[in-house]
Amino acid sequence: MHHSTRRTVLQRGLSLGIAGALPGWTASAFAADQGPIVLYNGQHKATTQKLLDAFTAATGIKVESRKGSSIQLANQIIEEGARSPADLFFSEESPPVAALAERGLLARLAPATLEQVRAGYRDPDGYWSGVTARCRVTAYNRKMVKESELPASVLDMATAAWKGRVAYVPTSGAFQQQIVAISALKGRDTALAWLKGLKQYGEAYGSNKAAMTAVERGEIATALINNYYWYNLAQEKGADKMQSAIHFSGNGDPGALVTVSAMGILKTAKNVEAAQKLAAFMAGVPGQEILTRAAAEWPMNPQVQPSFGLRPFGDLHPPKVNPPSLKGAEEALELRREAGLA
Repeated sequence: MHHSTRRTVLQRGLSLGIAGALPGWTASAFAADQGPIVLYNGQHKATTQKLLDAFTAATGIKVESRKGSSIQLANQIIEEGARSPADLFFSEESPPVAALAERGLLARLAPATLEQVRAGYRDPDGYWSGVTARCRVTAYNRKMVKESELPASVLDMATAAWKGRVAYVPTSGAFQQQIVAISALKGRDTALAWLKGLKQYGEAYGSNKAAMTAVERGEIATALINNYYWYNLAQEKGADKMQSAIHFSGNGDPGALVTVSAMGILKTAKNVEAAQKLAAFMAGVPGQEILTRAAAEWPMNPQVQPSFGLRPFGDLHPPKVNPPSLKGAEEALELRREAGLA
């Protein structure tokens, strides 16, 4: 495996002016003697800080952000229990938040907050919600393979025909969810066969960025990644100078899986009212615009349009699974172990 920082899956422990867009919210609407909200942040630090600065400007509510990986923070919350100082958890992926909900550690989000989020991308019981979405894609080097040569299904890339031509990142969170999605859609045996095929014929990388860079440099023909890794590199290099492109599978294929960043309020939150306001801000138009201008992800509020030239969310045609059904971190780990990838 190419070396990079290894990520693990959750195991058994598991601006001023914006205020006008928020009815009833003013800088004086929150009691000054309330302590700051404590946010456990598993998302990108700079992007989240832009969001928090705008929220504070709009409401007068201060937020203390504590950064860490989503899985580490979820496990920390589990260990802390009732002693946790966290009011709200913002995760890079949905399974860590769903794991907390399953353990009864989250409070229900306000109905008005949930109503701002696309149906199917929020917890049916209201304990957590998606915030932004990304899509699994195939990045390909245009000099090494034509888009027309790519198979209709990502399942067909774990075969002898693609020997040495497919990069994948077995430790990434989105890859774990893709495993679970394949198992749910096609059965466990198919998911295991896919993983064994990737191990036999593909090339494992330690990070999505490394895999994407390898495709761009022509070191390997394709990589199974999230869409934003291509956009991140294109932003650095210039889209017109890119040697690679991305292919969207669509047609309900697991290769077009949509996953989300997610949030949830702790049942033990000390500042529940303020945390609910932050959650509403994150799901509302102002917060969604900040987040989706900073990263090539789709807003979960349908009133907001994506940036970076992303295609409309309705044109993705992902498989018929959604974040609430992608909670099988243990199943993904077991399958990886059986395939020799863990």
